[in-house]
Amino acid sequence: MTNSTLTANGPVFRAGTSDAEIERAAADAAVKRRRMVLFWRFLILAVFLVGWEVAVRTKVIDEFFYSSPTAILERLWQWMVDGTDGVSLWYHLWVTMEEALLGFGSGAVLGVIVGVVLGRNRMAADVFSIYIKVFNSIPRVVLAPIFIMILGLGLGSKVALSFVMVFFVVFSNAFQGVREADRSLIANAQILGATPWQLTWSVIVPSAMSWIFASLQVSFGFAIVGAIVGEFVGSRFGIGLLINIAKGSFDAAGMYAAIVIIMVVALAAEYSMSLVEKRLAKWRPAALSETA
Repeated sequence: MTNSTLTANGPVFRAGTSDAEIERAAADAAVKRRRMVLFWRFLILAVFLVGWEVAVRTKVIDEFFYSSPTAILERLWQWMVDGTDGVSLWYHLWVTMEEALLGFGSGAVLGVIVGVVLGRNRMAADVFSIYIKVFNSIPRVVLAPIFIMILGLGLGSKVALSFVMVFFVVFSNAFQGVREADRSLIANAQILGATPWQLTWSVIVPSAMSWIFASLQVSFGFAIVGAIVGEFVGSRFGIGLLINIAKGSFDAAGMYAAIVIIMVVALAAEYSMSLVEKRLAKWRPAALSETA
């Protein structure tokens, strides 16, 4: 029996409690908290979906505009089984994911490189900052027709739009992360004789890793947005095309079904990114929300 009492702020241990008992109580409390979080998440989702369905069936809201959860599930099942216009739903999804992944990968890599380089070189940052601000001020969505006009309806235009959606987000965080690096660590490394490359790779980049990963989790969603917007403006395949077709035929269930697909993919990608971050940043202390 663990020699402790539980309060609203966590367990309070009595004198003489062993380390093993404290660790076991802390692990039990963490498991209980995770279960409670999952319970409330699923409960809120269930209440929302049931309320939506009831509101549609009782004519509180118009099904023509808002569809219903059951109609959306039926449309998803129809797409998975029969496809759309002879094309498999999985092919449409693969096209969108290919565009988003290529744009995300190229934008993230170049954003990190440029952010680190300019963060380390104040002269270059001062020279190029005005051009970066100018390009960053352009609304990304208005570039879609330009890219399609230049690169056509194929893969290139969607990748280009996803790229610009990702690049500036990652660049800004990488640049700021480098500027916020701990000066005492940099000074100590220089005293120990670290070369500029060793200083950048072993001290500054790890210090900026939290900033970089924070931008990567957000920017993958932007990459998907870029691919979808490009497909919406003009494409032959993709989830954006399905939304465009559903809009043209006033198919609310189809539009919401496509949105559900995008949400699931984005959440799965964010979860995967979180796992990668935890593996690459094991040295970082746990956040307060993870230890509370």
